[in-house]
Amino acid sequence: MPSPDSRFAQPGHPPATITEFEGVRFLHLGTTWVQGAMRLSRPDVIELDYVQMMMMWMLFQDAPKHIVQLGLGSAALTKFCYLRFPDARVTAVELNPNVIAICRALFGLPDDDERLKVREMNALDFVLDPANRNKVDVLQVDLYDEEARGPVLDTPEFYQGCFDCLTENGIMTTNVFGDFSNYDKNLQAMEQVFDAVVWLPEVHDANIVVIAFKKAPQIDFSVLYQRAGEIKRRFNMPAKNWVNGLKEWMRDRMG
Repeated sequence: MPSPDSRFAQPGHPPATITEFEGVRFLHLGTTWVQGAMRLSRPDVIELDYVQMMMMWMLFQDAPKHIVQLGLGSAALTKFCYLRFPDARVTAVELNPNVIAICRALFGLPDDDERLKVREMNALDFVLDPANRNKVDVLQVDLYDEEARGPVLDTPEFYQGCFDCLTENGIMTTNVFGDFSNYDKNLQAMEQVFDAVVWLPEVHDANIVVIAFKKAPQIDFSVLYQRAGEIKRRFNMPAKNWVNGLKEWMRDRMG
C-alpha cells in the first residue's frame, strides 16, 4: 500500500489511501481492502456492481425528497444521487475525516450546498437523533472499518434507529459483507424491526445487498420489470437483474 498523504491521515482515524489499476481509482483505509472505486474516465458512474445494487430502491421510489448515505466510501452513491435526483436533498454521514477529505480531493465529491450535506459524525448518533425521525425517504447503509470483517453497526438498536428515520414508505438498502456469521446476525436484527426484508444473491466478493421496507410493498413483477427498463434507459444500470433476484428470493422463500 502507498504511504498515506498527510492530508488524508489525520490521527485518531484510519488513513485514507488510493491505488489505481486499469483506469480505476480505488479507496483504501490503510489496508488492502477496497472501500470504494471510481473509473477515471467516468467519475460520475457507479463502478462496483454491489454499489449499483444499493440503488435498487429506484424500483419502488422514483422521486425521493431526502436521500441519506451512512458511510461515504468513495462517494459513488452520494455523487450519483446528488447529480441524478436534482429535486432531492442528499446527506452523507461519515465518521472518518480522512475519507471526507480524500473524496473531495480525489473522488470528485462536490462541496456542500443547499442540497448536499456531508456530516462528520457517527451514523448511530445520526439515526438515534429525534430530529431525524420520519425525515428520510431512502437510507443507504454501507458501514465498514479498515478490516471489513462485517458492518460496524449491526444491532437491533441501530436498525430500529434506521427504521425510525424513514418516512412512512421509506426504504433502506444495506450492504452486508464479511464473516458468514454476520449475515444471519444482521438479517435477524433487520427482520425484528422492518415490515419486509429481502436480500439478493451475492454479486461478487461475498457482498449481499439487503432491501428493507418500513411498510411492505405490494409487489407486481410486471410493474417492476417495466421500471427496470426505465432505470436501464435513464441510468444504464442492470435493474432487470435486481428484479430477477427479487423474484428468485420470493420463489425460494415461498417454496
